[in-house]
Amino acid sequence: MHSLRTLLLAAAGSLTLAACTAGPDYHRPPAAASAERSFIGSASPAVTAAESQGDWWRLYQDPVLDGLVADALAANTDLRVAVANIERARALLRENRAARLPSTTIDTSANYRRLPAQQAAPGLQREDWAIDGGLSVAYELDLAGRVRRSIEAARADADAAQSAADAVRVVVVAETTRAYADASSAAERIAVAERTVALLERTADLSAKRFAAGRTSRLDVSRVGGLLGQHRATIPPLRATRDAALFRLAFLTGRAPADLPPAVGQRAATLRLDRPIPVGDGRALLARRPDVREAERKLAAETARIGIATAELYPQISLGGSIGSTGNGIGDLFGAGPLRWLAGPLVSWAFPNMEGGRARVAQAEASTKAALAGFDGTVLLALQETETALSAYAHALERQGALRQASEQARIAANISRAQLREGRVDFLVVLDAERTLADTEADLAQADAQVAETQIALFQALGGGWQAS
Repeated sequence: MHSLRTLLLAAAGSLTLAACTAGPDYHRPPAAASAERSFIGSASPAVTAAESQGDWWRLYQDPVLDGLVADALAANTDLRVAVANIERARALLRENRAARLPSTTIDTSANYRRLPAQQAAPGLQREDWAIDGGLSVAYELDLAGRVRRSIEAARADADAAQSAADAVRVVVVAETTRAYADASSAAERIAVAERTVALLERTADLSAKRFAAGRTSRLDVSRVGGLLGQHRATIPPLRATRDAALFRLAFLTGRAPADLPPAVGQRAATLRLDRPIPVGDGRALLARRPDVREAERKLAAETARIGIATAELYPQISLGGSIGSTGNGIGDLFGAGPLRWLAGPLVSWAFPNMEGGRARVAQAEASTKAALAGFDGTVLLALQETETALSAYAHALERQGALRQASEQARIAANISRAQLREGRVDFLVVLDAERTLADTEADLAQADAQVAETQIALFQALGGGWQAS
């Protein structure tokens, strides 16, 4: 009796200490002040400090691209997996919320039995059915907050699953736009290469006529033929690149390659923007990037699990009761059969050996430290990716501008050299060199246009847009 009284007093003292929710309350870790300022690369005239646009792909004003993005968001298999993970997390949250309600259990059994002669009451059959039924009700007094912390952790897990799905949407939108841009830029580079080949074919024809007239050497004819073959050889790889981009686009939108709409392959110009890109600032970026939100929600869940483990160090008290009856038939069970009932508290406490519980608390604390480190790393990665994308975009535009000027000058030089050749003021080698320079600069400019589109998409992806409207 004395030991039982001591145990109850210890339990009461523990519950008094645990009257509030066990474990630390979660507070979102603050970001460094410098992380929430304007970006270093936002000084470029190609971007603006306005808030980033969620449906950024619409800035290209291409209805075909809009339809492809919608198809990809509806059909992508990775996104379907992410949505299923959300449903699972929400179901787990419902399960944890159900622990706040009383649990009820109905037990029934039916057995055909034979009693020994000495146990059979006079006048009753020794062989008969024995039917038993009962209802049990239990309710946990969540004094230490174990249930509350479980709900808190499950809610954070559900939020993290939602953020993970948003991150998949960002990737799906970016990859779909990138595949469309790759196909379009490859088509433009093919057109540039074909124009160059056509120009060189005319030059080769001219050199052949001049050779027949004795006005040039066989060497000049061979040089033109070699340059012509060299540029013809650039076309098949570009066509393979375009086909690969179209096939990738079909996969992303949930189609077989043969089912891709014809309009997708009709665009022959690289995606271009006619306005600065809105990028916002660091504060908006950290609130918008789904991977940052996912890492923050995982940290919240792990913090709540410290409370779950801590609550298990204290007694768990449940109020319960049951009522039931046993009889030889259904009528006896609900009628005049013997009735039994009981009610009272149930105390469960791993005492005095609590080393296992303390070890689980230490495990939860270690997991929380790891989640915090992951969150800090994700914040730094978001800033690094955005600044890198801003720098790459600015320098790609700079290269594009320089090549555009070089291409214009090369075109002027080629026209002048042809005119001087007709006047007999220069030899054919000068014309050939000018046309080689023009072909190279136009090919470089087409590649630079494609690189600008690629850096634009990389910047949009780093900004974390593309999920808000989904």
